[in-house]
Amino acid sequence: MARAARRIATAAAVGGGGLTALGMTAYGLLIAEAMLARKVIGRPHGMKGPRADGVYGEFPGDPVKLVMLGDSTSVGLGMDHPAKTPGVVLAKGLASLSERPVSLVVLGESGASSVELVAQVDAALREEPDIAVIFIGANDVTTQKMPARAVRHLAASVARLREAGAEVVVGTCPDLGTVRPIAQPLRWVTRRWSRQLAAAQTVAVVEAGGRTVAFADVLGPEFATYPHVMFGPDGFHPSDRGYQRAAYAVLPSVCAALGLWPQTQPVRSEGSQPIHLAAAMAAEESGTEVTATRVAGRAFGPHGRWAKMLRRMPWSVPDNA
Repeated sequence: MARAARRIATAAAVGGGGLTALGMTAYGLLIAEAMLARKVIGRPHGMKGPRADGVYGEFPGDPVKLVMLGDSTSVGLGMDHPAKTPGVVLAKGLASLSERPVSLVVLGESGASSVELVAQVDAALREEPDIAVIFIGANDVTTQKMPARAVRHLAASVARLREAGAEVVVGTCPDLGTVRPIAQPLRWVTRRWSRQLAAAQTVAVVEAGGRTVAFADVLGPEFATYPHVMFGPDGFHPSDRGYQRAAYAVLPSVCAALGLWPQTQPVRSEGSQPIHLAAAMAAEESGTEVTATRVAGRAFGPHGRWAKMLRRMPWSVPDNA
């Protein structure tokens, strides 16, 4: 099982799987369908989310510095008020738990793929952040970026942030097979590619010193059951409830990375696994956190780095945060 999981988790990183395994005729068909899907999705929200930079939480003390990096989901594209964006939900939750103000700077950009993280990290390092949250991967799939290149850029970005002293939490590539405007057979391929990329992202991020939270099927069956509630008007980006759900899934891991997650909060541990196995398993179960660990005092075992899978109970933000 570990060998099979390693193949699944590393398929994207070595350029296997996904569209690269298809014939040229099928590949051309999928390119055409991808263009059609992007035309159907359109840009009803433009390319800018509401400006959300600011200090949140009426608490004393120096603010915790939080930066949001990544694509349109990191900026809350489609929202009409900053309070509905994932960055502000995270900032308010973090402020409430830490009882300190949180300074939020949103540096993500709509349409960004992993290669654009280089410039975003440059800007983030000027902020001297305590923690960086990255939502990335969907555009690498929809624009047919080579997975190996995407993973390399993500790993380099996480490494730079960690070397600067920032904690890093990455929301991995969501399963785009849940997106209604994407038709078959592209939907099947994007589902396979999305999950392979998410697994490879987890391996890269954990080895670079960060931790991941799996977005998998876009955080739960609600998105498939209630698409008109959880997706926005374009059928691709989340609604305010969808963004809130994403932020709540990541918030416990953000707090844990900063040593702020209460010991009294329940945590389900799936135990320690080789990183490739943990990554492959997490890609199939939304909300799963993967982080590095040690077994018998050792960071590496016979099958590579050790990692642990955790399921932290979501935590709601008080109204007065």
